[in-house]
Amino acid sequence: MQASLFEGDDTLDAEPVVMALHEEYYQLIWQGLKRHEFRRRFLAGRATRWYVYLNAPASSLGAVIDLGPAMLDTPEVVAAIAEQARPGNGASVLEYVRDLEQAYAIPILRVREYTGVSAEDLRAELGAWHPPQGYLRLRNPANLDLLRICEKVTSGTPLREISIHHS
Repeated sequence: MQASLFEGDDTLDAEPVVMALHEEYYQLIWQGLKRHEFRRRFLAGRATRWYVYLNAPASSLGAVIDLGPAMLDTPEVVAAIAEQARPGNGASVLEYVRDLEQAYAIPILRVREYTGVSAEDLRAELGAWHPPQGYLRLRNPANLDLLRICEKVTSGTPLREISIHHS
């Protein structure tokens, strides 16, 4: 009976990753203006649980975003997705991925925000902490301590949450 509670939930076996994000883009998600994450490199073909490290000035880990499987397509198609979601954004996304044969448009499905942990506290627990330039796969044995911290930070009741529906 319990398995039926999770029918259709693609995030149950989601690959956990940490990626950095600038505050302005994080706020656009909450405003409903950013519905995809655009990346030059990413995991293909599977749902992802993104533990969000907000860059300075916030410098904290305190949100988790469930991402659907990434769409891999030409820079022009990926830029068109960006433009449709937020007019004027397509040009900057195209500039970001123009030199690639294919780029990633990753649908944002659900966002939860928690109290979080500062970069200083991360360094104290891990011995060293440098936000990733791309993404860190947390099931990698070298990152299991960081995975435990991410899971601990996001284990309580969220301060706020939002689901994003894609048609």
